[in-house]
Amino acid sequence: MAVTSETLPRWLAPLPRRLEDFALRYAWVIVAINLAGTAFGFWYYRFQFAGTPMMMWPWVPDSPLATLFIALSLALWKLDHQNEIVDMLAFFGNIKLGLWTPFVLVSFNDAFLAQTALPMYAFLLVSHLGMVAQAFLIHRYSEFSIPAIAAALLWYSFDLMVDYFIPILGGPHHTALPFTEPMAVELVGNTTAFQVAAWGAVALTIWIAFFALATRAEKARIGE
Repeated sequence: MAVTSETLPRWLAPLPRRLEDFALRYAWVIVAINLAGTAFGFWYYRFQFAGTPMMMWPWVPDSPLATLFIALSLALWKLDHQNEIVDMLAFFGNIKLGLWTPFVLVSFNDAFLAQTALPMYAFLLVSHLGMVAQAFLIHRYSEFSIPAIAAALLWYSFDLMVDYFIPILGGPHHTALPFTEPMAVELVGNTTAFQVAAWGAVALTIWIAFFALATRAEKARIGE
C-alpha cells in the first residue's frame, strides 16, 4: 500500500505535496465525507429519480456517483485491494462534475439563485470544487493504466450520450437545469442553456481524457 514517490509537474499535480500527504494520511475521513455527500446527493436527486425510468437511474446522479467512486477508490487503496478502473472513474468523475457544476452555477447564476437558497448555492459551489481537489490525490497510488482510462472514458461518453444527445428511455438525463425548458432558453444568438451545459460537459470529458493520458505518460517517464 506504499504511496508512489515520483513528483509530477505542477500542472498535473497542483496540490502542494504536504497537502497530499495530509489528505492521504486521513484517507478514511475523506471516505466518510464522500459517503455522506453521496447520501445527500441521492436525496437531492429524489425528484429527478421519480421522473426517470428506473433503468436509467445510474446515469442521473452524476455528482453523487463521482463521490461514491472516489470513496471506493481511497477505501480499496487503504485495504490493499486497489482497482484501477474505480480509480479512473473517480478521477474522471470528480474533475468533470467538480468543474461542470460550478460552470453551470455561475453561467446561470440568476436562474439558480431564484430557485436555490444562497447557503445551498454556496455549498454546491464549494463542495464541487472540493471534488476537483481530491481527484488530484489519485496519482499518488494509481498507475493510470490505458485500459482503466479507456473504461472511464467509455462510461462518461455513454453518460454524455444519454444526458444530452440520444436519450434511450424518456428525455435527456442530465442534471436538472433551472429552466422549465432549457432547450428553448436562448442566451447568445441561437445558443440555448441546454447547449451551454452540454458542450461544457463534452469539453471537460475530452480535457480530462488528455489529462489522464498525460499523467500516465509522465509517470512512465519518471519510472524509467
